[in-house]
Amino acid sequence: MTAEVHDTRGIDAVLEDSRTELDRVTVREAYNQLTDGALLIDIRPVAQRQEEGEVDVPVLYIERNVLEWRLDPWSEARIPEASQDARILVLCQEGYASSLAAESLQRVGLPGATDVIGGFRAWREAGLPVAEGR
Repeated sequence: MTAEVHDTRGIDAVLEDSRTELDRVTVREAYNQLTDGALLIDIRPVAQRQEEGEVDVPVLYIERNVLEWRLDPWSEARIPEASQDARILVLCQEGYASSLAAESLQRVGLPGATDVIGGFRAWREAGLPVAEGR
């Protein structure tokens, strides 16, 4: 029996590939797009949000493990805000997991999905509204 050979490019290459499909936005651009109807989705686990804090603007909290099911417009588990033409801004702690998540959302049919460069850490550092953690 011969072992199957897999592509072993590593996560850095996968991340770079994912980002080529995204029109990534800065935290200030994300903040401004909220007034135009964009959905900000924080994918960080609740424990991380409690520890680090949360954005203090309209946001949906959808943890990474269920993200595609909640936002896929054709999924029975979708949220009411999920639509194929939605502008979706994915936020994580530092802007890495959000890139992979946003690219995955595009693959399920949400071309308006992207992520926030630098994540929550950049949001806080930019002085944008934050509710402190515990």
